[in-house]
This record gives sequence, C-alpha cells and structure tokens, in this order.
Amino acid sequence: MNAFSLEGRCALVTGANTGIGQAIAVALAQAGADVIAAGRRNCDETLARMSGGRFLSLDFADPMAARDVFAFEQIDILVNNAGIIRRDDAVDFAEADWDDVIDVNLKALFFTCQAFARAALPRRQGKIVNIASLLSFQGGIRVPSYTASKHGVAGLTKLMANEWAASGLNVNAIAPGYIETNNTEALRADPARSLAILDRIPAGRWGRPEDIAQSAVFLSAPASDYINGAILSVDGGWLAR
Repeated sequence: MNAFSLEGRCALVTGANTGIGQAIAVALAQAGADVIAAGRRNCDETLARMSGGRFLSLDFADPMAARDVFAFEQIDILVNNAGIIRRDDAVDFAEADWDDVIDVNLKALFFTCQAFARAALPRRQGKIVNIASLLSFQGGIRVPSYTASKHGVAGLTKLMANEWAASGLNVNAIAPGYIETNNTEALRADPARSLAILDRIPAGRWGRPEDIAQSAVFLSAPASDYINGAILSVDGGWLAR
C-alpha cells in the first residue's frame, strides 16, 4: 500500500479558488483524490489545473453554510482553508471587522468540522486539516481578529482531536508562514515590512502555496494515521528563529 496515496478518497477543500486552497486542491487531486473545490467565487482555474474535480459554491459569511454538505455523499477529507483578514490598529478596530473575520475563520470552521464529524464518526474514518497560521502562536500587528481566530483554530484542532481520535477521525492543522497569497499582498507591497519579514526567515524567501500543499497531502493520507492534534508549522524556519 502506498501510504501517501489518496486513491478512492473524496476531499472537500474550502477557499479553493486561489492561493493556498488552490494549491492544496491540485495536490490532493494529483495524489489520487476526487476533489470538491469549494469557494464563494468560481474555482474554474483550480478545476482546470486539476483536470477534473467539482465546484461547490459555499460562502462562509454564513458560518453554517456547510451544515448539509456531508449528508449527500461520503467525503473522507476536509481541508478548512477559507479565511479572510482585516487590518487596522487595535485601538481603532471596528466591531464589524471583528465579527466578519471571526465568523469566517473560526465559527464557520468549527461548524463545518462538526457537520463533517457527524457523518464521518459512524464510519470511524476521516481526516480534517485546518489551516492555522504563525499567528496561532504569535500576536502579529494590526490584525486583532485574525490573530484571535487563528489562536482559536489551533485550540479547536486540539480539542476535536482529543474527542475524535479514538473514533478514527484525525484532526490536525497546518500553520503557514509568510506565503505569497492575496492575504499577504499588502505586506509584500511595503518594502520595509517585506524586508523585515525576509530577514527573519531562515530559508531566505517568502513561501509559496505549493509549500503548504504537500503537507496537506501528508495529513490527509494514511501516512499520518497516528498524528492527532498537531499544528504543523510550514514557515521556512520562522518560529525557530
């Protein structure tokens, strides 16, 4: 048996239209999974890169958007990648920006995991991969709701692993470092901030979405069957600095 093969498995990847989510969807498909690419916008480019797969329209501005998704077919792997970010000084941060980010990044993630688990636990088999962040461990600057949400993702990943591991459901998370995505565009456009970030990364470069994707394959595959509640940092060495 190939412990890294996803042949015969069905995977749902949220926020799959671009960036990390797109790279994960493509990598899971390359590993043999039947991939459902979910997003609030079309995933045509992702589907083209996969040469197959399906699109599912999900907008996690409604945290319960996926409550019925897992009742209609067997989905073996859930990758919770959908997320948003809002930036402002903590002293000025608006309630609406707080609520919007928490709803998408944390509340929707929990209730999507809950819906998945209700279907997967009776089968005693399933994989959940949550996308956390370096800001699951650090405070960051000017992103209070994002930081709170990603601390929450790490905590919920461990809680759900504690409750579900004995029933054959693996719950883990990946904490990406500074990756070239839409969420980091503002940082990369600021020469001083970009240089300060690069100076801290031992690998000497910004990460690419593909750097995260293969870790997601590993955490989705049989090779990771005895990994539960882990928060895997994929950050070029940032946290080791």
